[in-house]
Amino acid sequence: MDLRLAVYQLASTHALDAQQTRQLQEVAGFQREPARLAYWLPRGVAVLGAALLGMGLIFWVAANWEDLGRVGRFALLQGMLAAACVGAFAVPKARVPLLLLALLTIGGLFAYFGQTYQTGADPWQLFALWAVLALPLCLVARSDVLWTPWMLIFSTAVPLWMQAHAHHSWRIDSSDLSIFVGGWLAVLAACAFVSPLLARWTGAGSWSLRLGLVLATILITGTAVSALFGSEVGSPYWAGLVLLAVAATVLATSQFFDVFGLSAVALGLNTLLVGGLMYLLFNGGGGSEVGKLIMLGLVAAVLLALTVQGILWRTRQEAA
Repeated sequence: MDLRLAVYQLASTHALDAQQTRQLQEVAGFQREPARLAYWLPRGVAVLGAALLGMGLIFWVAANWEDLGRVGRFALLQGMLAAACVGAFAVPKARVPLLLLALLTIGGLFAYFGQTYQTGADPWQLFALWAVLALPLCLVARSDVLWTPWMLIFSTAVPLWMQAHAHHSWRIDSSDLSIFVGGWLAVLAACAFVSPLLARWTGAGSWSLRLGLVLATILITGTAVSALFGSEVGSPYWAGLVLLAVAATVLATSQFFDVFGLSAVALGLNTLLVGGLMYLLFNGGGGSEVGKLIMLGLVAAVLLALTVQGILWRTRQEAA
């Protein structure tokens, strides 16, 4: 419930005058500084500044492409990377934002390298190498400030790898099942790496795990649903369905419970179930199209309601 709205309702119920309402607001803490603002504000500003500086460096190099020579561009990017790493070692209080700057600079350096030399490498290789080189920075920082963008980088490399190795660029086929499952498992393995199971060594928090689960769900659901548009329900659909069901079961346990991640995976699971039902209804012969749509909507609504009730029940159990 909104505290401010509750205070206004209480003042209206008891017909408090202006002075009494102000006293009630003071008791509610409206005039006090938010908790731990002095701790989080400078850290948040430092992280935002590092992110803006890293992105600004990349954009500045792109804007002055003709003015800077090849040596000057490389020297600027490599010098910024070295300065950020040395600064993180020399100033421990600024370690996290400086390492974030170094992580972004690595991406800019690889982008410039690929544009300059045209090595012929696939895009997934550059993202994969970026993730590998940024991994030590994340382990040193031990913060979601670095683990969250690292997860985004890694989760970008995986679908690019899947697209590069699949036999059909625009169609999901059962012959590529090993490639799809390998990519799905790679993203889920990255989620396990930043999970509470290894938090003692990685220092990762909840946001990197949640981002990874959302990206993994999107990847698995998108690929599995696309398999339904073939001539028949291919094995990628069933593999995705089973994998999301296993992930939801794991996230429902006490050790790995996270209501955000469980909700994301459950939504993907619901999407696959409704998609499978739609395939059965509209590829199973005759019948009224309107009736099929009504049945599909009812089943989707019931399934969503049961899922929400199950997550709420599990959340109450965990809270108790």
